[in-house]
Amino acid sequence: MSTAPASNIVERSDLRNQLWVFRDREHAGEVLAQMLAEYRGSEALVMGIPAGGVPVGAVIARTLDLPLDIAVVSKITPPWNPEYGYGALAWDGTVLLNQEALPYLQLSERDMTEGIERARAKVERRVKSLRGDRPFPQVAGRTVILADDGIATGVTTEGAIDALVKMQADRLVLATPTGHEEAVRRLAQKVEKVYCANLRGGGSFAVAQAYQYWSDMSDAEIAEILKKFMP
Repeated sequence: MSTAPASNIVERSDLRNQLWVFRDREHAGEVLAQMLAEYRGSEALVMGIPAGGVPVGAVIARTLDLPLDIAVVSKITPPWNPEYGYGALAWDGTVLLNQEALPYLQLSERDMTEGIERARAKVERRVKSLRGDRPFPQVAGRTVILADDGIATGVTTEGAIDALVKMQADRLVLATPTGHEEAVRRLAQKVEKVYCANLRGGGSFAVAQAYQYWSDMSDAEIAEILKKFMP
């Protein structure tokens, strides 16, 4: 299989396969905003995937004079490993399962049902915490720039993409500071264009390795960012 990027992937060739290229998520958002300059002042909507996609998306939205909202998605995990996602559940209930991974995991029907329900509860808590009573924005017939802070397997990002497709977004653009080439190429088949500044290949990949400063973000920190865009 060819490893050449798909024609709808826009990258920074000088950053390919480099580590520690961004100071933090805000710096990464600045780099992406430069790449996304054509959308400045347009009708596009930026949607950040909590947690890390929100500060990235906020910089893009502020720099390009665009509105910001959130696309809440949770990994679906096996009971013995809360970090590994074999699927994703989006804010609208859309469920995505990695059919290639399922035979290896040998999950029972109960395991899968409980995994989906854990993800659903997490999404519902986060939507309530971050959105409150604010209605979901109109995306039908609109350009949506979906922002995340990095793509490893891409399962949560793909869940958000599938949900936005169901909601009839007109044009879907994926913006991520860093991503594993295999996952980015797969996601590129589902969107109009991918902007990935730091495209990386190889057998091992960690999103955090693109950042000089990396930390997990709380919902309280995300809410503070969103106050400036979602009063």
